[in-house]
Parts: sequence; C-alpha cells; structure tokens
Amino acid sequence: MGNLLNVGARAMLANQAALSVIGHNIANANTPGYSRQSPLLSTAVAQFSGSGFIGKGVDVDTVLRAYNRFMTAEANSARSEAQRDGALRDNLLRLEQIFPPGESGLGNAANQFLNAMIDVASRPADPSARQVVLGRAQEMAARFAGAGQQLSDLQAGVNTELRLQVQQVNDLARQLANVNIQVSRASGTGQLPNDLLDQRDELVKQISQYLSIKTIEPGDGTVSVFIGGGQRLVLAGEAQQLTVEADPFDSQRSRLALVQQGGNLPLNEDLVAGGSMAGLLGFQNDALQAARNGIGQIATALALRVNEQQALGLDLSNPPGAGVPVFAVGAARVLPASTNARDGAGQFLSGVTIERVDANFLQASSYLLKADPANAGQYLIERESDGFTRSVADGDVVDGFRVTFAPAPPGQFDQYRLEPVAAAAIDMKRVLDQAQGIAAASPLTATTDRNNTGSATVDSVYAVDAATFNAADYPADLLFGPANLDGSVNYTLTTQSGVFNGVWRAGEPLGNEAGIALGFELRLTGVPKENDRITLEPTRFPQQNNGNVKAFLDLQAAGFIGQRDLGGGAIALGSNVGDAYAAVVGDVGTRTQSAEFLAEVSANVEQQAEAARAGDAGVNLDEEAARLLQYQQAYQASARLLQVAQSTFDELIGAIR
Repeated sequence: MGNLLNVGARAMLANQAALSVIGHNIANANTPGYSRQSPLLSTAVAQFSGSGFIGKGVDVDTVLRAYNRFMTAEANSARSEAQRDGALRDNLLRLEQIFPPGESGLGNAANQFLNAMIDVASRPADPSARQVVLGRAQEMAARFAGAGQQLSDLQAGVNTELRLQVQQVNDLARQLANVNIQVSRASGTGQLPNDLLDQRDELVKQISQYLSIKTIEPGDGTVSVFIGGGQRLVLAGEAQQLTVEADPFDSQRSRLALVQQGGNLPLNEDLVAGGSMAGLLGFQNDALQAARNGIGQIATALALRVNEQQALGLDLSNPPGAGVPVFAVGAARVLPASTNARDGAGQFLSGVTIERVDANFLQASSYLLKADPANAGQYLIERESDGFTRSVADGDVVDGFRVTFAPAPPGQFDQYRLEPVAAAAIDMKRVLDQAQGIAAASPLTATTDRNNTGSATVDSVYAVDAATFNAADYPADLLFGPANLDGSVNYTLTTQSGVFNGVWRAGEPLGNEAGIALGFELRLTGVPKENDRITLEPTRFPQQNNGNVKAFLDLQAAGFIGQRDLGGGAIALGSNVGDAYAAVVGDVGTRTQSAEFLAEVSANVEQQAEAARAGDAGVNLDEEAARLLQYQQAYQASARLLQVAQSTFDELIGAIR
C-alpha cells in the first residue's frame, strides 16, 4: 500500500512539473529569445521484493531547452549579412537624392551657365546679358557647393551612427559578460539555467546585428564572442570595449578599434565583414568617397577650364585686359598618416605637396603614396579608383597634378593620401562680381580679304593655350595655296616671329596643330581658294568682339573632363560636362540598385534562417495545448490513483478495527 501511495505521489509531482513547464512555455511564447522547454522524465528505480522488482513510478530528471547550435549560428550570420546590406542600401538611397537627373541636376546647372553665353555672343557689350551669365555662374557654384555639403553631412551622419552603434555593442557585451558569470555559477548545481541561456543567446543575437561574430561555447554554459578576424569581444565574464576613432589619414572619417591597455587596436574594415557597422564603413570608404571625387573632378575641371579660357580673352575694363578668374574651388589636399615619423616637437619629418597643373587630366580618385618596399629611396603611388600603381619621384606630374617632396621625402614607413579633387566641390564659389569682367572678346580679330574668290568666311578665332599664344606675333598674314586632291588646302602663315606652313582641312581648326602650335584656333565656314587671304591682328574693339564667348560655348561638347595620357603622345579623350555628371549619377544609381537587390535577398535569407531556428526552438501553441491536455489527463489519473489507494487503505483500517 505504501508503494502505491509513493507511485501516485511521484506521478502527481512529475505531471505537476510538466504542467508548470508547459505553462512557462505558453506564457513566454512571444518573449524575444525564449526557447521551448521540455521536462525529461525517467522511470524511478524499482524496489526489490520477494515477488520481484516493483516499480516506484516516475522521476523528473531535468528540464531540457530546445537549442540547435548550428541553426543559431546560421541565423546570426544571416542577420549580420542582412543588417550590413540594409545599412548600405539606406545610405545609398540618401546619396542618390543628392544627384538628381534632369533640370535639377548639377549637369543642367553647368549647361545653363554655358548657355547663358549665347546672349553675350549676340550682344557682347550688353550688361544685362553679362549679368545673366554671372547669375548662372552663381547658381552653378551654389549647386556644387550644396552637393558637397550634403556629402559632408552624410559623412557626419555615418560618424554619429557608428558612435551610437558602438555604444550599443559595448552595453550588450557588458550584459553578456554578466550573464556568462551568472550561467557559470548556476551551472555548478548540475542543472542548466535555461532562462539565463536564453538571455545569453538573445544578447549574442543583438550583437550580430551590428558586427559579424564568431562564437565559442566552452561547455560550461558560457559563450565567447570574437570579431574582426579573431579579436575577442567577450571572453567568459570579461568584455572588451569598442571605440570609434578618426581615420589615420582623414579626421573626418571614422574607423573601429578595440580599447586595450597598450593602445587602441584598429579593426581592418575587410575583417568587419558583416553587421550594420560594416555597411556604414563600406559606404563611407567606397560609395561616399567615389561620389565626392566624382563631383570634385567635374567642379575642378570645369572651373579651371573656364578660368583658363577667361584668362585668354579680353574684358571690358579700361583699358581692356585679360579676364580674371570666374570660379574658385576647394584646394587639393594631402593627408599624412597619423603614424608618420615625427620629430621631438611632434612635427612630421617628411612632407608632400600637390599642385593641379592640368585640369583636363585630373581623375575622380584619391591616391596612396608610400615608399617602394623593393627599391629603397623610390616611391609608389596607387590610384585608388582602379588600383593602378606606378613609381613617382619628386616633381613628377601624375594625372594632371604635380607631386613635390618637401621639406624631406617620405620615410620608409610613411604614407600619404593625396586628394586632388575630393574637397573641390564643397568650397566652389563664384569670385567674379563685375559683369564687365567677363572676357567675351578674343585677343585676335580675323578679317577676310575683299578680293578673295573662295567661299571661306571666319566662323571663330580665339586663343586656346596661354603657354604658346603671344599677342606680339600679330598682325599676321594667312595666305592659302593650291588645293590638294583630298580637298585640303595648303597655307602659309606669316607672323611677326616667323613663317609657318600648314594644311587646312574642312571642319578642322588651324593655328594650333602639330608643327605650328601658335596657341590659337581659327575655324572657317566654306572653302578657301588659292591666293585667298585672311589677316589676323590684335583686337582693337573688345565691346564688338565675341570670339572668346564662342570658346566658352564650345566647352559644352568638349571632352575635357578626365582625359588620360596613354603614352607615346596618345591621349584618351574625356567626357563633356553632361556626360561626366551622367556617369556620376549612373554610378550611384547602379550601386543603389545593386544594394537594394542584395538587401532584399539577404533579408529573405535571414527570415528563412530565423524561421528554421524558431521552428526548431520556438514555442508552438498548438503543440503546447496538446501537451497540456496530455499531462493534465495524466495528472488527473495520478490523483485518481491516490484516491483509490486512500480508499483502499481506509477500508483495510476499518476491517482491522
């Protein structure tokens, strides 16, 4: 009888424990990070008697927690990828808004400025037409500066977001270390603290949103978290702290580092492969920098080319003089690495300066300058946009800018980032305030002889190269000779400094071709005949001359942005203003579309991975309801068993009495 009571009591306790676990599951069905728990029951050790071993019921050994280490790791990895792609997509969408196409774009603003020259070409002395040009110039400069400021604001936003996320990660790491301590203590009882383990995994899950992580479970219930190629973030009960520090080259940009006693340990961007912080760093170092270089290249090339042409013309000042600059842009920057060698006063021992010398060849890129490890005393420069690397010496011209070492060449471990155009747009402004300062007139006037028999008339004549054009060479006489079989016409140009022979071809200018290079271009309409003559002389009435304005108008179609020297005298033409801006818009648009696609794909992968993990470890209310009914019936049966045993026991006592 005693054994019967014992069996019933054990059964009631076991079923009561099971019902408590099921109730716990149901209550936490919607709790983030909760894993389903199940009681582990086992048969109690039987009692030996003369009639054999008699069962003693059931025992509750432990409460198991549904957990799959592989599925959890996969879900965390997928979450890191999705958060990285999502952060990159969100910032690229913001970047895309800075470069609208059509009438509101920077390319249209530049074309509107050049188009305003048409009225000046019709009425060179009209002050109202000149004032419109200044207004368009102001609008264009403001558009470029505004875009540059918006890019700077995006960078500031990245810095702020990184600091906030680092703070979140540090808080989560401290919490995880504390939970590890609690788990380690509780595990000494011989039973696993399931709810603490859920807290542990939920904290790891939240950290994986910000960083790509690797976890190790040593077997005592704790978990260690590693980031950035094996750097520990949490090891048992100890948590490392992350920090955001300035980029070693550019203090406006950020990078991640681990705080250590001997100094911060920088984390390589390539090793911070996942999480929203990886997306922010990737956006900062790639798409944002490319956009800054892209509009900087356009702003620099256009502003300097306009200023160069302005300097080749004559304004309406008294007396007429060469035009002064119309635009100013931000200076070229040299950014020394903070790790470069310094003297006792903290000053850098070496120095590098760069100077823009030919705006046509400036590229939309930054450059990395460092010592050549294979050749002592020599240096390498890498174009970061495409990885092209070449040797460079003091005074060399690279992609339109000159590199100078002063006060001393870089040391063996010194590095410099060179940015010829990155800061140009944000500081672009119009610096010409007087309408009469627009140099609309060409320094040369071309007049056809009235006795000419051909159909040739002067379409335009203007200076194109300050280095080779010399006003003292004029007046000059241009005499055409007999025509050639291909339709070209030989000519002789007699200037104050010499006689030059050349060949005129339809549609091609003369005066600056190879072998002559007098720094001007004369374009004709029609065909000259033998003995036709054109006189070139200095312009005497600038208010009636529009030659230099035509040079400005020709800039719209000229491919002067991003030319490349192919060597051997060959030059690859660049893009015109509209095409260059379209390339920037296209690059940003392509990046954005790609990021949107990847973000959608990785979000779906994350949902599938999390659904698989939740399906294995989460609470299914239908299943719990069935289990609840099962254990409830078992509990009622156990209670009935005790009632029968009690009734039988009472009857036996009554019979004895």
